[in-house]
Amino acid sequence: MRKPIAVAAGALALSLLATSCGGAGEVEEGAGADLDVSVGVTDDTVTIGTHQPLTGPASAGYLAISQGASAVFEYINAQGGVHGRTIEYLVKDDVYDPTKTVEVTQELVEGEEIFAMLGGLGTPTHSKVIQYLNDKGVPDLFPSSGALMWNDPEQYPLTYGYQVDYTKEAKVLAEYIAENLPDAKVGYYYQNDDVGTDSIAGLDQYLADAVVADQSYESTAPEAVGGQISALKEAGADLIVCACIPAFAALGILNAAGQGYHPQWVISSIGSDTPTLRGLLKEYAEDDELPVDQILDGIITSGYLPQANMTDDPWTQFFTEIHEEYGEGELTNTRIYGMVQAVMFARALKAAGENPTRQSLVDAVEAMDWNGPGLVPFASSADDHGGHAGVLVQQYKAGEDGGTLERLQEPRVTDREGGEIVPAEHERLTPEEYDFHD
Repeated sequence: MRKPIAVAAGALALSLLATSCGGAGEVEEGAGADLDVSVGVTDDTVTIGTHQPLTGPASAGYLAISQGASAVFEYINAQGGVHGRTIEYLVKDDVYDPTKTVEVTQELVEGEEIFAMLGGLGTPTHSKVIQYLNDKGVPDLFPSSGALMWNDPEQYPLTYGYQVDYTKEAKVLAEYIAENLPDAKVGYYYQNDDVGTDSIAGLDQYLADAVVADQSYESTAPEAVGGQISALKEAGADLIVCACIPAFAALGILNAAGQGYHPQWVISSIGSDTPTLRGLLKEYAEDDELPVDQILDGIITSGYLPQANMTDDPWTQFFTEIHEEYGEGELTNTRIYGMVQAVMFARALKAAGENPTRQSLVDAVEAMDWNGPGLVPFASSADDHGGHAGVLVQQYKAGEDGGTLERLQEPRVTDREGGEIVPAEHERLTPEEYDFHD
């Protein structure tokens, strides 16, 4: 019999506490911004920026994103940069607090005079600066979030999505569950914002009749997780779909194990990076000897980027080499997430020409035939800013070498509505074929 797992709720409340949310600063109305400018570009450098949760409730899972991107930019700069310019990548800590996001974004745009924003993280945070960036004429590339609003070319013409949107991802996962686990009694566990609502919009297309309970969490209330998991247990849910950031995916799994409750966990890509979950489980249980692989064994996840354990994949091999020279910590899928963003930005920058302007960067993004590194097609045309278009389905298998991810279903793509889910058709270039640095 497993011993009970105690969760240090008090310590978690301190480590996950988020500050209050506020609105964005106002931008004066006027004519559209001039994009035929090279703000942030000198003869030797191109300066870009991002807002990231280096501290606060989301840092436990997402700090690695900017670390991965930084490693790639160091590599690119060591090769001579892009058109002879090094890329200066400024990372500002917004603590996953929208009020702070507004502040640091204004610092980047008006103080640091960045050329573009890259990978600003979070739905509640980036949504507070998207209008500001578009009004100021700052290319807003590849937000680190699957919210639907990044793909709105009419309202936000300078914002281009990156992550597969939450609804498409949820549709693919839900169809897989409905076809392969048809008798499951489903519980939803989700973040109480667009992460949850957009995910449910996809899940319900296939699972609405199978749902026996749903529970939402607030990122400021880790102490409530035990009761939420207990409610799912009492409702008889034997499969939990978790649309959660890593901290709350780990809290949910840990609380369930502590209650002797062992549902099938299905976790969307935003919270399912297993190396990250391993570390969080040990931290939150305050037990270095916790059998984390046993606890994680069998979780079903989704993905759309090269994975750290795909050792035969040329992009994973490339990122591993960069990480060994320029990175820190363990190479995780979260770090690879940031690495892919950096490679894609550099490719667009090179295509923007020897004397890039914000307009030529946007033109390059919209004309690009990306062909990787992702595992699914990527959209950034004038009419579709949707980013990655689908996901594969995989399952974690515990093992002596840290476990493996077994592919259950090849990458599939779909739309947000009731359209068909179909196999992805995607030819990927190798790193040597991908023209992204000098």
